[in-house]
Amino acid sequence: MDIAAISMNLSQMKVAQQASISVMKMAMDTVEVQAVDLTQMLEVNTKMMEQSITPHLGKTIDIRL
Repeated sequence: MDIAAISMNLSQMKVAQQASISVMKMAMDTVEVQAVDLTQMLEVNTKMMEQSITPHLGKTIDIRL
């Protein structure tokens, strides 16, 4: 067994693993941003749908003392 070759192989494997982890973290961050954007878009669309169905509700408040 060549100690130097084993050491080089282990080092290359470590670099490859770190690169894989970095790519996975970037993908997870991208998915998280997309999920937040989707949630915000759904909230806006829900509000728009509610207003288009009952546009007269929520615009005025009658208060009598």
